[in-house]
Amino acid sequence: MASSDRVLMAEIGAAHGIRGEVRVKPHGDDPMALGTYGPLETEDGSRTFEIEALRQQKHMLIVRFKGIRDRNAAEALTRTRLYVPRERLLEPDDEDDFYHADLVGLPVFDTQGEELGIVRSIPNFGAGDMLEISPKGATTFYLPFTRKAVPEIDIAGGRIVADPPEGVFPSEDGNEERRKEEG
Repeated sequence: MASSDRVLMAEIGAAHGIRGEVRVKPHGDDPMALGTYGPLETEDGSRTFEIEALRQQKHMLIVRFKGIRDRNAAEALTRTRLYVPRERLLEPDDEDDFYHADLVGLPVFDTQGEELGIVRSIPNFGAGDMLEISPKGATTFYLPFTRKAVPEIDIAGGRIVADPPEGVFPSEDGNEERRKEEG
């Protein structure tokens, strides 16, 4: 199964206690829904994880996976990303709803129609989701994933329209940055 056929649902954090439980950062609107998707998988599908129990603790879940019984086994899972095959997920009801996986690989255009790059990932560093955009031949950069900065997402048309705040996108020749520093 190709990685594009999988949707990232959560990431395992640190061990919790001594009996094999782990902290899990869920992705999605309903954290407790993680227990309803069936076995979770690593991105390459080489390992599966069956949830035996989960409970919410603030913005995280505390999860006990089948076969993980001690702290050492739990610690070995730190930073493991958990995926679900796309066919297990419901299709979004609303045109404004989508999975982050639907955006990865889409081209991003500015409001004048000029291509800015391709979406590489949608990380959240703690202050909200960001679009990681990779322009041709340049270093990736981040755009706040807000309605103001990203006014249009057209999944069917395969494109995203962005209205980035000033200074977010690097200039092609770097002169703009030099002028700001000299000014």
